[in-house]
Amino acid sequence: MARSKSSASWLKEHFDDYYVNKAKQDGYRSRAIYKLQEIDEKDKLFEKGMAVVDLGAAPGGWSQWTTHKVGSNGRVFALDILPVEPFAGVTFIQGDFQEDEVYQSLVDSLAGREVDLVMSDMAPNMTGNSAVDIPRAMYLVELSVDLADQVLRKKGDLLMKVFQGEGYDVLLRNLKKKYTKVVTRKPKASRPRSKEIYVLARGKKEAP
Repeated sequence: MARSKSSASWLKEHFDDYYVNKAKQDGYRSRAIYKLQEIDEKDKLFEKGMAVVDLGAAPGGWSQWTTHKVGSNGRVFALDILPVEPFAGVTFIQGDFQEDEVYQSLVDSLAGREVDLVMSDMAPNMTGNSAVDIPRAMYLVELSVDLADQVLRKKGDLLMKVFQGEGYDVLLRNLKKKYTKVVTRKPKASRPRSKEIYVLARGKKEAP
């Protein structure tokens, strides 16, 4: 089957991408790691010994960066519907965290340990129709917020990929009630044409 012009264009953009090539050279699993790296360098997300939940972790780039930052006494709990090749310092749970049994697997894995940071690079499969894509993306964001409500310690942080559109302003107002500081970031590694940004909510006001 012949590729469409749009898919061929995407493939060319992908393989010509500076960050795709840099990830290969640096031994990282995906270009997305440079988004997290830039935000971390600006906002100092990590400390040694932290417990971090990584939602939508596949193929593992964010977890890879995080294990390096939290050290041997830290722990990363990574969730995704897709399989992730395991590596040291990460507890991987495969499944949809909307499902009770997957959420319970996370709780069991935490074994009472407080979570310092919940982060999500999740996005739905995009159709190109914003009337469909934005609500689906916002639903994943709301699930991340709900999970942080349940597992994130007081004064912990939440980092999420968000697509600007309907529901975005309501999201920010909601986060500002729950966290002491809310900022947005657009890393250089985010493709310019993408509507994605990252919302960082710092200093959760209430214990789970």
